[in-house]
Amino acid sequence: MNNAGIIRRTAALEHSIADWDAVLEINLSSAFQLCQLVGRQMIAQESGKILNIVSLLSFQGGVRVAAYAASKGGIAQLTKTLANEWAAKNVNVNAIAPGYIATELTTLLREDEKRSAEILSRIPAGRWGQADDICGAALYLCSDASKYVHGHILVVDGGWMAR
Repeated sequence: MNNAGIIRRTAALEHSIADWDAVLEINLSSAFQLCQLVGRQMIAQESGKILNIVSLLSFQGGVRVAAYAASKGGIAQLTKTLANEWAAKNVNVNAIAPGYIATELTTLLREDEKRSAEILSRIPAGRWGQADDICGAALYLCSDASKYVHGHILVVDGGWMAR
């Protein structure tokens, strides 16, 4: 399971190349490297499950998060590409796209009363997600119940994308 990630909240015109590189290295390059490393072993044993964590920003643009959105969109496409290459070798590669989850990365958004209210007004479930809201989706995608699921990005967002 690839779940490493950082974010730099800066307007695109002010976003430094150093921040861009750091976000892409941790969020995207490390995910590719880990997939490649474990993929070799999984292909050799003719079975395995890889689960990447992407984001709603894999599907829609963000605000003040250019590198983060680019990196998560990249992981979404990497997930599909690896699924195309490895499905016939009995290796499932899928992803979960969490919505707004109460984590360290969203602390500033949750503490900003105006922005938090805007976000909550768009989530049909009416609340920020919790980390354990992802568990059922992860269990499914890592179990035999999903053995014919390849290249899927399962959205877990309280209904955000339904609006």
